[in-house]
Amino acid sequence: MRGAASGFRQAPFEQQFEITVPMGNIAYYRDNLDRLMALEEVEIPEGLAKLGQRGVIRREPYGVTLVIGPFNAPILLLLDPAIAALAAGNPVILKPANTTPATAALFAELVPQYFEPEDVSVVTGGREEISALLELPFDFIFFTGSSAVGKVVMRAAAEHLTPVIQELGGQNPTIVDATADLDRAADAIAWGHNAISGQWCIAPGFVCVHDSVADTFVEKLKAAVIRMYGTDPSQSPDFARMISEKDTQRVASYILPDKVVLGGSSDVSARYVEPTLLYPSDWSDPAMQQEVFGPVLPILRYDDISTVIQTLKTRDKPLAAYIFSRDDAMIERFLQSVSFGGGCVNLTNLHCWVGSLPFGGVGHSGMGKYYGKAGFDALSNVKSLLISPAERTVDVYPPYADKDIDAMLAPFA
Repeated sequence: MRGAASGFRQAPFEQQFEITVPMGNIAYYRDNLDRLMALEEVEIPEGLAKLGQRGVIRREPYGVTLVIGPFNAPILLLLDPAIAALAAGNPVILKPANTTPATAALFAELVPQYFEPEDVSVVTGGREEISALLELPFDFIFFTGSSAVGKVVMRAAAEHLTPVIQELGGQNPTIVDATADLDRAADAIAWGHNAISGQWCIAPGFVCVHDSVADTFVEKLKAAVIRMYGTDPSQSPDFARMISEKDTQRVASYILPDKVVLGGSSDVSARYVEPTLLYPSDWSDPAMQQEVFGPVLPILRYDDISTVIQTLKTRDKPLAAYIFSRDDAMIERFLQSVSFGGGCVNLTNLHCWVGSLPFGGVGHSGMGKYYGKAGFDALSNVKSLLISPAERTVDVYPPYADKDIDAMLAPFA
């Protein structure tokens, strides 16, 4: 685990997470690959079936797949796409993030020991190497990272009409309504937002709390953060560092001193931003204008969920969303009204640990889903076939003047 930990001092639990989830995906494909690869018989119109026709779906590999990984989970988010691609039969070229050089070096060292180069290869380096890779006519590209770089990848893929899956990010909303278990919500949000120092694409990006419980919730959230990371999180072995000084400066710039109710300090040279709560925030605050991707959490008050939903509809669709509530009608309204990639009810972040739940974004937060069967299907070309016995046919041929057109079309109805 030396590669994952050295980039930004991940906690041991976070390091182990990067191995546990891929191992679960490997086990799934090992146990289910025969079933996933099997020919699939599908229903066809009854008239065609009576003529002896069969509808069959086959799945085949797309071909050479480029997997570009991010820095924040440099093992997990490189391995999981690669596992799905390999399960579907695609050779893979791995491009680890250049901002986690120890992880990149580890992959470059280990992959040739276990794979033939025509099956899996590793390319290390920075912008120049990525640019050169993107000029090549890959059969499929899988990218995890920022929306800005995602646009670059899309433009390069368009030159070769290469299909892509993009796992991007977004400002993930979290709702805490008047009926929520506030202790449970505080624990989940404190951890979900501050794990990996907030550098997690599915982290709660901001919290909207009902007026009637807002002050109480904030006090519980403050207590939860202190309980998890101590009164001086810089000394906590469980609190990570920012990936770079530039990102430290960026995240620190979102801190409005007059709204800080916990934390607020930073140290650029140490790549440290203290877990910070901003309350009460509003939609115009700097931290509400983009994905923070760091341990600064705006907390907004609301009195009418309709206003919150309407505002969310005007913003980019996020990768994740979360709601804490005991009100089933409220939960259903939120889930039906707000578009997002995936999420949790009365939890945060953990949906991305479950291999049977397809993972991915929508709109600005990405395209395509993977994990489990969804990953196999996404990395496979679905080849649809109508199979006819050699001695039988379906008469659709001219000349049509003396034929009953309705009878000719009947088998397809």
